[in-house]
Amino acid sequence: MNPPERPDPFPLEGGCDCRQIRYRMATRPLFVHCCHCRWCQRESGSAFALNAMIETDRVQTLAGTPERVNTPSESGLGQVILRCPRCHLALWSHYAGAGPAVAFVRVGTLDQPDHLPPDIHIFTRSKQPWVVLPAGAPAVPEYYDRDTCWPADSLERRKALQPQIEAWRATLPRG
Repeated sequence: MNPPERPDPFPLEGGCDCRQIRYRMATRPLFVHCCHCRWCQRESGSAFALNAMIETDRVQTLAGTPERVNTPSESGLGQVILRCPRCHLALWSHYAGAGPAVAFVRVGTLDQPDHLPPDIHIFTRSKQPWVVLPAGAPAVPEYYDRDTCWPADSLERRKALQPQIEAWRATLPRG
């Protein structure tokens, strides 16, 4: 006998601490990273950052207007963090790899973050030694091969985004 399927929790809503910004993730994300790199540790003020990658057009702002803050990144290409203009909480980011096509939603800003455990732990070579990963949790010392780790439906969704990502990359300065 198969266990009963859990209902799909989407859409999920979230927001900042002061509640000026509210948003909705319309669908399940592409993939959820738990990143243990030193950059994410410093930026989050914690041992890791937990980000749900999702198509930006699937993140709907319900209240307020997030402030776009350009910040440096370990890649040297920078990132844009969308923050509440009042309490300055980081809600999601856009990294240079996919630009504005993909949002990296901070899972902890969701009202029900327990619906999005990490699909993979990345950059575990710089993981804090006191962080113990669950037995059997997918983990890699640095980054991973998307084609071997992502589910097929997420790969198809990413493929549909590729023209938008390529158009954005074409606007970047060559250097």
